[in-house]
Amino acid sequence: MSHDPTSRTPAPSRRRARYGALGIAVLAAVGSLTSCGLADGGEEDRTISIIVTESAPFQEPTEIAKELLAEDGWELETTYVTDIIQPNQVVAQGEYDANFFQNFAYLNQFNADHGLDIEPVFAVYEAPGGLFSTQHEELTDLPDGAQIALPVDTANNGRGLKLLADAGLLEIDESVAVTELSQRDIQDNPHDFEFVEVDQQSVAQSIEDVDAAFAFLRLASEIGLGPEDTLALEDEDVALPFTCVVAAAPDFAGTEAAEALERAYQSEEVRDWFADYLDGVLDPAFDVDVDEAWAELAG
Repeated sequence: MSHDPTSRTPAPSRRRARYGALGIAVLAAVGSLTSCGLADGGEEDRTISIIVTESAPFQEPTEIAKELLAEDGWELETTYVTDIIQPNQVVAQGEYDANFFQNFAYLNQFNADHGLDIEPVFAVYEAPGGLFSTQHEELTDLPDGAQIALPVDTANNGRGLKLLADAGLLEIDESVAVTELSQRDIQDNPHDFEFVEVDQQSVAQSIEDVDAAFAFLRLASEIGLGPEDTLALEDEDVALPFTCVVAAAPDFAGTEAAEALERAYQSEEVRDWFADYLDGVLDPAFDVDVDEAWAELAG
């Protein structure tokens, strides 16, 4: 995605407060799904369609939500993908009611880059990340000229740079928010680090090929790395913009379907699942006021 610090999405509409892969052909095939039955005027159709990242912290809570919704008379139709572009596009086109794959910052940047108005409906969990290495045990062990992998998307690109700057290994423009930080904001790179930009879903797989890499904990866990393996780990000060949300078109929030979906995802059953996953490293974010957080991020 392009980096435009002046880009801002429109302010979110007022409403109630509160990190198998299928091809594009499959996405198009399921595009005929109606939005909660409204297209057919069927008031009895209690169906919600959602497109979700095929990764445990997204997929498992979704399966729990599906069971809980079924008990309440709803059918949750799910499609799992690894793509991070199509989920917002198909929701904007009305092919799905909602998606669950992204954080506030990524959604904000995607809207700005693509002229969309997808909004967060409710928050599910905090998604911290860190700098990992299989070659070095400390940040200070990184040699001059070290290769460091970063997520290519603007919303997550600067998170690794911020950790390096906090450790005194880089100088950055501190006036730039971490959600907009990029290599162009590096003011001094005394160790001549070389930054390699990688798709966020693949960056964990690149860890063994570089000196260090910034990766989401959930993705690093898929190759057997945990918080104890980080050279540096994000703290709570940067957590909110990277909280993962269920998002939808503006007319979905506040509907009966949206409320049912929120109850299911923010259930005790889902909370218990996160408590067990990776020894509880991913904290539920059920108490986040998405309207306030969204307004603050979008400016």
